[in-house]
Formats: sequence, structure tokens, C-alpha cells
Amino acid sequence: MRFPARGLYAITQTDHKSADLIINEVIAAIKGGAVVVQYRDKNPSDAIYLASELLKVCHRSNVPLLINDDVELAANIGADGVHIGKEDGAIAQARLHLGEKAIIGVSCYNFVDQAVDAERQGATYVAFGRFFPSTSKPLAAPAQLETLRQARLKVSVPIVAIGGILPDNGGQLLTAGADLLAVIGGLFENDPKQSALAYQTLF
Repeated sequence: MRFPARGLYAITQTDHKSADLIINEVIAAIKGGAVVVQYRDKNPSDAIYLASELLKVCHRSNVPLLINDDVELAANIGADGVHIGKEDGAIAQARLHLGEKAIIGVSCYNFVDQAVDAERQGATYVAFGRFFPSTSKPLAAPAQLETLRQARLKVSVPIVAIGGILPDNGGQLLTAGADLLAVIGGLFENDPKQSALAYQTLF
């Protein structure tokens, strides 16, 4: 499945939530217009079950499912790809494990050079952030709008922005060069369908 060129990128919010609730929230986010879903779960109880169910949900709507940081899990369930941190060899390793068609996204934080390097190594997309204060990643180092502007000039793969993004602040990220907006709290702390719909005007 292809990685979308533009749109809302939903990242699961799993803490203190049942598998059924997480699945239903993802269904709602997709109905509201999310074009890609990442399964992120720092304290999984049954990751294979939940990831497999999310994959079914996503594929019914022709939306790719990516797995955060776990190439083995992605391979086990046949996910569309992974999102990984920037580590030497990680992209090649993921590609070897998941195949040529797998989507591989890479966190580049606030470093354009890392994005250029990631694209050279075969990344499908690059991600920058956090751009605004975030409850999901409160300790993440801040990223600058100028980073998006520079990245837009230097990479040709899609650019994802993340970190405290809301419908009222996301537009400046798109103007600066982001293609997709990755959202956790802004999507899943209230009604996910209505929240997702609120982001659609930005695109």
C-alpha cells in the first residue's frame, strides 16, 4: 500500500485504554479523514492481537498501518511498514526484513541533514518534531518551522510534522513545508471522528 502524499496521520493513544476502545477510536479517526495510522504502544499487553485488528480496520478503508519502532511486530502481522528512530543501519535492516514495498518512516527531530541521509538510505518519508508542547512527548526536543522550510528544499519524500498539533496551529506547519500532520492527543482525547474532521480544513 502506498504512503499518502498529504493528510492527517493518526498515531494511537493506548495508555489506560482497552483494545476494543483503541480499535473503535481508530475506526472513528479514519471515518473523519485520517489517511495513515501508526500503532504506537509503549506498554502493550497483547500487541499482536491489537496490531492485527488495527490492520484489518485500516485495510478495509485502504489506509496503511505502520508500527512504531517494532520491525518484528510489523513483519509478524504483515503491516504496511514501520516508523523508526534515526539509527545507523536501521533503514536498511527494516527494508531487508519487510521488503522493498514496505513503508519506512524515520524520525529526524530538528535535523535536516538526518532527513537527507534518511532519504538517501531509502526512507519513504521523514518526520520532524515536536513543534508545539505535547502531552504525549513532553520531553521531546523542540523543532523549528525553519527546519521544515529547509527540508522542503532538500528532500523529495513526504514530510511529516508532529508534536502538539491542533487544527488552529497546524496550518503554519503545512505552509512551511509539511505534507502530513501526525497527531495523538489532538485526535484521541475527544471524539476522534469529529477531531479528525476538524483537521480536514487544513488540507
